This record gives sequence, structure tokens and C-alpha cells, in this order.
Amino acid sequence: MDEHRPEHSVLWIETPIGPMRAVADETHLLGLEFHDDSDKPEMPRRPVGNAPLMQIEAELKAYFAGESAEFRTPLRIEGNALERKVWERLMQVPLGETCSYGDIARDTATIEAVRVVAKYCGTNPIPVVIPCHRCIGSDGSLTGFGGGLWRKKWLLRHEGRMRPVGLFAL
Repeated sequence: MDEHRPEHSVLWIETPIGPMRAVADETHLLGLEFHDDSDKPEMPRRPVGNAPLMQIEAELKAYFAGESAEFRTPLRIEGNALERKVWERLMQVPLGETCSYGDIARDTATIEAVRVVAKYCGTNPIPVVIPCHRCIGSDGSLTGFGGGLWRKKWLLRHEGRMRPVGLFAL
């Protein structure tokens, strides 16, 4: 993703677990990346009139406030057919639940390639929205996350608190 292309806009979004850089064209979100405060450059001003950036900013604000886990920002996801299949399957994992890399491999007909699924989770261009943090080791261990394992743990705990239980469960 080349955020320096003139038709791409960048927005820095503050979150409780560090800034995220969002990149979009005029119609779709192209990428989200976690950064540490120390590697966030100063951005001269917010992009004006970029609907996908304004929408994802509002959705992430609601998500991190524990108010909503619904993401409706249009996504442009580039990758090969298997990558897209893995990412689409990850988007089906319910809030507050986890799956294993093996589960995803079985569901995407790549059982012999659990490592490939792990690799594709690691190259997920839109973390949180495509919830690769919900994918864990088959033994229940937290494994790899591009934003750091501490963020993965935080996201899973946060979503556990957001998930309705009892009479309010769906």
C-alpha cells in the first residue's frame, strides 16, 4: 500500500493502545497499521472530505469505547485468492470468540498449510476490522500479531468485556 500516491489520504487515529495510521482512497479503506508513539510522524493536517477515513475513525472510536464492534467502512482488500479467503473467514469469527490457525486452514481448504494461514494473518492489511487478533494457537496460546502480542491480548480482553452475556446475548 503506497500512502504517498496522490489519490491516497492518511489519517492518524489515537487509540488506547497507540496510534493507528489509516490509509484510504476516495471510496475505500486500504489499510490500518498500529504504530508506537515514537514512530508516528507529525501530520500537517487532517484530510478533509475523505469519507472512508472519517467513517473508520468514528467506528474505531466506538469500538475502543466498547460501544460497537460493527465496521461498515468499505474496504479494498488486495491479495491473492487464498489471502482474501482467509481474511473473509476471519471476519466471520464472532466478537469475544477465538479460532485457531488450524480452524481457518480447515475452513479454507488449506489444512496442509496452517503456516500459510498464520502468514496471511500476519500480513493482514486492516487489523481490528479484519480481526486477525482472534486467531490463536491450537493449544490456546497467543501467537504472532503484527501490532505486538501485548496489543493482541488487550484486544481480546476488550472484546471479552464487550460481548453480551446472559439474557442480553444474541
